[in-house]
Amino acid sequence: MWKRLRNYALPIIICLIILSIVIPGCTKEAAKTTTPAPVAPAAPAPVKDKIVVGMARPLSGWDATIGDSAFRPVYETWVKEVNAQGGVYVAKYGKKLPIELKIYDDTSDVNTTVKLTEKLITEDKVDFLWPACGTSFLFAQAPIANKYGYLLVTAEGGATTMRDSMYANPYLFVSLSFSDWYEIPVFADMLAAKGAKTAYLACIADLHGIEYSGVAASEFARVGIKIVGNVAVPGDLKDWSNIINDAKASNADIFFCECYPDGVMGAMGTSIALGYNPKAWLGGPGANFGFFHTAFGPAVEGVMCWASWNDKTSPAFKDLYNKLYAGKPEDIQDWWGQSFYWAALDVWKAAIEKAGTLDQKAVRDVLATEHLNTVLGDTYFTMFGNGGGFLAKETHPGEVGQWINGKCEVVGGGNWPATKLTGDFVYPKPPFPAPAKK
Repeated sequence: MWKRLRNYALPIIICLIILSIVIPGCTKEAAKTTTPAPVAPAAPAPVKDKIVVGMARPLSGWDATIGDSAFRPVYETWVKEVNAQGGVYVAKYGKKLPIELKIYDDTSDVNTTVKLTEKLITEDKVDFLWPACGTSFLFAQAPIANKYGYLLVTAEGGATTMRDSMYANPYLFVSLSFSDWYEIPVFADMLAAKGAKTAYLACIADLHGIEYSGVAASEFARVGIKIVGNVAVPGDLKDWSNIINDAKASNADIFFCECYPDGVMGAMGTSIALGYNPKAWLGGPGANFGFFHTAFGPAVEGVMCWASWNDKTSPAFKDLYNKLYAGKPEDIQDWWGQSFYWAALDVWKAAIEKAGTLDQKAVRDVLATEHLNTVLGDTYFTMFGNGGGFLAKETHPGEVGQWINGKCEVVGGGNWPATKLTGDFVYPKPPFPAPAKK
């Protein structure tokens, strides 16, 4: 028997040796595969306590008259109201974020606007841009916003010249009505319906004036109104007597003055002084502001402007009137743009809250596809393919205004005569009062 056991001993010993080597290794491997690796703690959610909005605005220089009277009263009032409610709710952060404004003075210089816009994006890294002031300024700013993928919802400034480039500017959303969107077409139809036959154009020699004079030429021709004078006006013109005398000699039915406020005020004062009384006198931008009325008093009767609203337009606009103007001087009133600027901020906030994030593209895509509720009611943009958009004509509460009994009334709309008119168009306008004898 011992011999038999001895025959098995060597294989058994060899197996034991092999097992002593293999089993610990297997145990270690098993430990490697079954023991979970330590889990790194999740990175904390990014801290965000405000939305920083950057602007390059005309706090000084020739453009400050518009900046101070148009968008500025709106954004100051709107931001104060929204921040009093806690700010803008952003789902990503699960809370409302107040708005902080970072504003640089572009000194009414386009090149400075360009430099400051770049600075706001690349150095200050603001969360959002809000717009510069004026057509030429927006024309220069829009490509920069698009280059860096920054949403730009505009305020003061038209976009006739930018129409073709809208397809390549997906982050640009224009809020204001302008020359052929849908002001001058309505104005031309109104005047033609009253029998006007001739017009004299005096437009500022910059992009704004070029756009308006060009559209006026085509739209007046469309309705059979002949242009008998067309002058480009220097932005710093102080003496309007030659232009007004020339317009008076033309005997045109319509005087169409498309300058900035300083120019419109100069043209108006000179028209009164020289007894120039066309059947229709339009001044824009300028005659749409409250300071136009305070400067000229009863002489503004019948003068026309671009206007979209007043406190009679709707209950929502009555509320806006009280927010902006109650207990404040008439000078700050703007009957053209402030309805659109307030809506632009409303729609910006609504888009952020709908997107639930501050991501530029996500917010942009909401604006491009959604109908949102603002002071205008149902608010949406007419889009240019996959590019940017213009605030839809169907959302405009009005296009053309006229001073009647000391109040700027909306007398022309996109579907003229529209349902949101607040007054009846007067043509011909009453003559200016005779200047006081010295």
